[in-house]
Amino acid sequence: MRGQVWGPPPRGTVWVEPIAQGGTQVAEPSDEMTPFEAVTFIFHEVADQLGLDDATRAVLSGTYREIRVQIPLQRDDGSVTPFWGYRVQHNGARGPYKGGVRYHPHADLDEVRALASLMTWKTALVDVPFGGAKGGVQVDPAELSMREMERLTRRYMAQVSYIVGVYRDIMAPDVNTNAQTMAWMMDAYGQRSGHTPAIVTGKPVALGGSLGREAATGRGAVMITDEAVRDLGRSPGDLTMAIQGFGNVGSWTARLAAESGYRVVAVSDVRGGIVDEKGLDVQAVAAHVREAGSVVGFEGAEPLDNSELLELGVDILVPAALGGVITSANADRIAAKLVVEAANGPVTPLADRILVDRGVTVQPDILANAGGVTVSYFEWTQNIQQFSWTEERVNTELGTHMRSAYAQVRDRAASQGTDLRHAAFAIAVDRVATAAHLRGYV
Repeated sequence: MRGQVWGPPPRGTVWVEPIAQGGTQVAEPSDEMTPFEAVTFIFHEVADQLGLDDATRAVLSGTYREIRVQIPLQRDDGSVTPFWGYRVQHNGARGPYKGGVRYHPHADLDEVRALASLMTWKTALVDVPFGGAKGGVQVDPAELSMREMERLTRRYMAQVSYIVGVYRDIMAPDVNTNAQTMAWMMDAYGQRSGHTPAIVTGKPVALGGSLGREAATGRGAVMITDEAVRDLGRSPGDLTMAIQGFGNVGSWTARLAAESGYRVVAVSDVRGGIVDEKGLDVQAVAAHVREAGSVVGFEGAEPLDNSELLELGVDILVPAALGGVITSANADRIAAKLVVEAANGPVTPLADRILVDRGVTVQPDILANAGGVTVSYFEWTQNIQQFSWTEERVNTELGTHMRSAYAQVRDRAASQGTDLRHAAFAIAVDRVATAAHLRGYV
């Protein structure tokens, strides 16, 4: 699959994109970096610290394989609209590629590259035997009917099916995709290759999905928060929390944080946010969202927008929506002393420096939101073994992985005098580099 094919592809065919190189090392970060440049910037800083040789640096900073596929979607009215889909496989030194698929208008190739890279470091950090990949379709799901979503999903899987597999590349939900999306993907793949539940994770339990998978990313984020709070000598009942994003990750983070005793005072979604200094009834907010489709309008709370939520005077801020929401333009106004990155890349590299210099503790995304891929690993394992785990076992095993990774990052940061993000990346990059050398990649 290496190589280049230029010009518009014929309808329904695969376009093999140029392999992305890590590029030259940038001396200073900026908010104008693309998502992939931002991830690669952190990689190069850590590569310097680790003393990686040039060959290893070149291999690990680029992507191994990436494709762009045309998805001609037949609409309900009989018309046809073409969409672009992507699958990027960043690195497979430690195991099969693994990563979600997002449906979003901004899910372009650069963003998918960045997310695939983050998956490589994330799986290595929590020590599950996967590499990193990501997929995306540039589409606004709100403009599609359920039947159109199904047709789009099945066509996407058909287009990329020959580069995925149980021991090659396993998909999962991401932004605007869910268990139903995974069920369609599993079925589409199974029509060509036979019943293969392990081809996707995050699918319905009735089709081989794992108990605890839906809540896993949010649960992992709360576990990391608990560890950080304990190290700060505080207790949840004394702390306030604001969560940007109320999709799967944000809503589960809110519910589980409230159960743990944190006072969740503000939440938001794409339409806006709400705040109540006394603390929100998160279960009631979730019920309101099921009826109204948004947190906006929840009775008894005051309205606010997403930018205001980020700057609230709370103890803990959890960005759980999209990337790049904290930049150099607002980093000085972040009042929280603990930021937990439940989203991928919510803080730009330049903003990260500002926060660290101000004494803000940032729990990095490759640690804080790794609960999802960890339980995806459990689901994949259950499918291969054809043996189901109890939810208690899933959550116990998740806690073991998350707390172990947290302790390793904390201890490395302390011993090397660095921030948590660079400590986390150092552990992950070192593990991937070791695997690549042992396998003879470089």
